[in-house]
Amino acid sequence: MTTEKVTPAEKASMNRRLVVLLGCLFATLCFSAAAMPEELGLPREQVALVAPPFVHPHEQATIQGPKIVQFSLTVEEKRMVIDDEGTTIEAMTFNGSIPGPMMVVHEGDYVELTLINPGTNSLAHNIDFHAATGALGGGALTLVHPGEQVVLRFKATRTGVFIYHCAPGGDMIPWHVVSGMSGAIMVLPRQGLTDRAGNPLHYDRVYYIGESDFYVPRDEKGKFRSYASAAEGYADTIEVMRKLVPTHVVFNGRAGALTGKNALTAKVGETVLIVHSEANRDSRPHLIGGHGDYVWETGKFSNPPETDLETWFIRGGSAGAALYTFRQPGIYAYLTHNLIEAVELGATAHFKVEGAWNDDLMKQVKSPEAIGVQAHVMPTAPAPYVH
Repeated sequence: MTTEKVTPAEKASMNRRLVVLLGCLFATLCFSAAAMPEELGLPREQVALVAPPFVHPHEQATIQGPKIVQFSLTVEEKRMVIDDEGTTIEAMTFNGSIPGPMMVVHEGDYVELTLINPGTNSLAHNIDFHAATGALGGGALTLVHPGEQVVLRFKATRTGVFIYHCAPGGDMIPWHVVSGMSGAIMVLPRQGLTDRAGNPLHYDRVYYIGESDFYVPRDEKGKFRSYASAAEGYADTIEVMRKLVPTHVVFNGRAGALTGKNALTAKVGETVLIVHSEANRDSRPHLIGGHGDYVWETGKFSNPPETDLETWFIRGGSAGAALYTFRQPGIYAYLTHNLIEAVELGATAHFKVEGAWNDDLMKQVKSPEAIGVQAHVMPTAPAPYVH
């Protein structure tokens, strides 16, 4: 008995047939659904997305009614450098960035996405929104081959931060995801964020950090390999992926992407919302020298936030959010507190915070000096307590 090797293109074709059949079924069911947004007379808003870690302008709370918010994502297959040694991957991206841009709407709004797969690409792609209901999160209605585009609309019925990712079927799903195809959407309550008591919470800045695990094949000498296309590296990459040991764990597409001149900025007294996603593996975000004042660890704003966390947990395939008001200036390291992944594999970002130092919160009482006898005379132990 012989087994023929299936190419990525052949797998994509088979997956496309399956997803199209599912899409036809879901589309048929949709005809009996409730009135479409146009029949409701809803206004439209076209939003220009921006590359992470930044997020497009938006209102945190609104007194306006629901609307149709229009976004556009273009799939880009391209080579990207993922570390300071020049290691590359044949990345698959939404709008050219890893992670894809973060979208922001309010509960009750309709998200209308145009997904474009240019003819210069070689693979089929789609999009699965974890915030959406039905049709595999939209994946069954959005599969597009190179040279095609599709428009998907769904109602944002649940608040929180959610991931989206490519899911073309079979083992193509993890391959596309760990090649860069994930992002996040934030659905805000119409009244904005609140604490456990219902008091309003506000942020001065918002940053989106997307964590990625990469699986780069090595050659016979142990050096990372590069390929002419994603399809060429498919079999080798799948082999590495199945061992479940990433070669890189990084924030925003590469080691050092959010450090040095690219460090995230803030000022003492400012409150920052940090949205953190991981489409594939678990993560443990930690801000060295700071805390999570309010943390939606599961990412869902209908749940009350936890407070004063030192480290929080992001489940693989989800996003979380944390609010922190910076109280001291300096460089803060934000990392996954699997320190091996943070230090050795690259999952570290920096916040550069400006402002005046507060001695009441921390002060170096005495600078380092040679050890002296007097400095280490221990005080007399108190007499034992006798009742």
